Amino acid sequence: MTAFVGLDGFVDDILYVVDKRESAEKYVRLPTIAQLAERLAAAAGRSTNIELVSQLTKLGGNGPIMANALASFGLKVSYLGILGYPNLHPVFAEFAKRAEVHSIAEPGYTDALEFEDGKIMLGKHQSLKQMNWENIKRRFGQDKFAAKLGSSDLVGFVNWTMLAYMSDIWSAVLKEVCPGMKGPRRKLFIDLADPEKRTKEDIARALKLITAFQKHFDVILGLNEKEGHEIGKVLGLSTSDRSPEGLLKLCEQIHQCVPVDSLVIHPTAYALASGQDGAATVHGPFTPKPKITTGAGDHFNSGFCLGKLLGFTTERCLLAGVTTSGFYVRTGQSPSMNDLAGMLRNWPS
Repeated sequence: MTAFVGLDGFVDDILYVVDKRESAEKYVRLPTIAQLAERLAAAAGRSTNIELVSQLTKLGGNGPIMANALASFGLKVSYLGILGYPNLHPVFAEFAKRAEVHSIAEPGYTDALEFEDGKIMLGKHQSLKQMNWENIKRRFGQDKFAAKLGSSDLVGFVNWTMLAYMSDIWSAVLKEVCPGMKGPRRKLFIDLADPEKRTKEDIARALKLITAFQKHFDVILGLNEKEGHEIGKVLGLSTSDRSPEGLLKLCEQIHQCVPVDSLVIHPTAYALASGQDGAATVHGPFTPKPKITTGAGDHFNSGFCLGKLLGFTTERCLLAGVTTSGFYVRTGQSPSMNDLAGMLRNWPS
């Protein structure tokens, strides 16, 4: 199977926040976001010093992480993004060995502050505006783009929020590329990636464009819990019920407003979706002390899409998704097919 994924690219520095430093080599980590918030609030009107300790520098961005996970499953992956230009940034060297990689601009940079209860992503996005349709045509080629789009079993457009020109790219693709596509319907996965900072009008336009892709693809729209509530508010839906049952109802209501093939929402401990075969909820192998959380959602997305490519039911697509992310947060590694099978055989241990 083949996949064509894009269009972002980041260098991620995974960081811990120091609570107490006991010596030059030893410190106690600040465990929760709430504790950091208290420390920052206490500094208002004064000042404070926050020490960050780097744990890992790795490839980042929703696209590279998802594409890397798909390659680990054994898919033949092509990637178009912003990974360094004219030369790849060294952090993407291993990724380039596992996938066919094309880059048209410099990457963004993220300081990812990891806590036991979540993460805070501090981004530097100056280069992201170079990901636009004109640069795609000039530095990659419209014919090559059309060939990849029209021949890949799975297409992934991710990180809409940070790529300011993504909607314009989608609009151009719908007008200039999709009408010429031939062959069987393929899967298209779209991830908005925390649209809180975008305007209601921007989000509404994006949802219209996503729905328009359904004419040409079986579209999967993936959201995390926070994003689900944000999209619900934009659509004028009630988001007051924060229970799993309330979230499933919200998922089905969003799906009615955005009539794509599948609508997926994945909180931390479970995931749910509304598909052509109905709605389902699957609880994941939650761990209270993950080794890494940055990229967990992208791994869930890759697992869900794998299930779709294999013709699974919505429920089993969810199971593939939570297993993929569950393996990743425990090990810090993208699972192979054998890893997935092994984790499922030993479920839930």
